[in-house]
Amino acid sequence: MELLRRPFMMVAIVAIATLSACGNGAGGNTLGEVRPADTSAEEDTIWDAFGPDNADQTVRVNKYIWAASQEVLDFLPIQTVDPFSGVISTGYGTPPGGGRSYRATIFVRDAALDARSLNVALQSNGGRAVPESTARAVEDAILTRARQLRIEDKKI
Repeated sequence: MELLRRPFMMVAIVAIATLSACGNGAGGNTLGEVRPADTSAEEDTIWDAFGPDNADQTVRVNKYIWAASQEVLDFLPIQTVDPFSGVISTGYGTPPGGGRSYRATIFVRDAALDARSLNVALQSNGGRAVPESTARAVEDAILTRARQLRIEDKKI
């Protein structure tokens, strides 16, 4: 019991107990173990989620805003895309004619072609936030392009 009264020893015992719980069990994934990827399913593209064959899946983003976001920010490398949550995350890239690199997170919240459906967060290299006016200008460019895509699609 004298051993358990020392704070350092208590921390060490808790740490050892915690680490031993992460042991090499039969069902667990051990360090260094590589599991093969599931290649049995057909390769799908992101655009398949918007197709008519996916009646059981619901995409709640506006397809014009989605496409316009990728077009307007095509100088940024896309890192993650999730049409079901409406998030596009990019890596750093420099706009044409610009000297500073940026990255963006685009959030399409709704299926409506509306300014409230879009939120763009920009960050410059070094982790500095970009002025809100710049982010708003990017949002305006995306919404303008989305409206152009809709007009081209509907032949209005």
